[in-house]
Amino acid sequence: MKNNKILVQNTEVSIKQHEKIDFISLTDIARAKNPDEPKDVVKNWLRSKTTIEFLGLWEHINNPFFKGVEFDSFKNEAGSNSFTMSPTRWIEKTSAIGIISKAGRYGGTYAHKDIAFEFASWISAEFKLFLIKEFQRLKEDEIQNKSLEWDLSRSLSKINYKIHTDAIKEHLLPRTINKPKESFIYANEADLLNVVLFGMTSKEWREKTLLKP
Repeated sequence: MKNNKILVQNTEVSIKQHEKIDFISLTDIARAKNPDEPKDVVKNWLRSKTTIEFLGLWEHINNPFFKGVEFDSFKNEAGSNSFTMSPTRWIEKTSAIGIISKAGRYGGTYAHKDIAFEFASWISAEFKLFLIKEFQRLKEDEIQNKSLEWDLSRSLSKINYKIHTDAIKEHLLPRTINKPKESFIYANEADLLNVVLFGMTSKEWREKTLLKP
């Protein structure tokens, strides 16, 4: 998992990628309410009937393997004094995918951003707004960094291409060769350079781009 951190009202909140999707730490968000026992904050939130209904709706929309029968049972029990719920129990009983939870020193409970923002709203409306703001800033920074990386790669490619073609002309091309054969040698060497830098030939890149919806 790729791990990032943002600072929300003096609370550090971790963000991890799970199957290429951002998941935000509910444990970290809960520390804004109770720094000593964040797990209890998450469990209290999960006891609410409104929370269970929200989580069930999210899973119905996004998870074809969600266990609706088990969810209906939880929905009927939620809100009563005897009802208890933990992230692990929710995941195991309903096959939920919107929340992930791991025990241990480097574990914790993470949730899809839709669910994390809902949880943050339960903590406080102010905290939710600052969380959304910082999350959006992180995403904008990532987009900008990717753009800079691409520009740098393209610049390096142009420089290396010039060095490469000069080397081909100096050392690989026979002194007497016709233009079609010369172009073929250049093209083969250029594809080799593209594979090294970008992982694909120019033809493969064009086909991949054109096939995108």
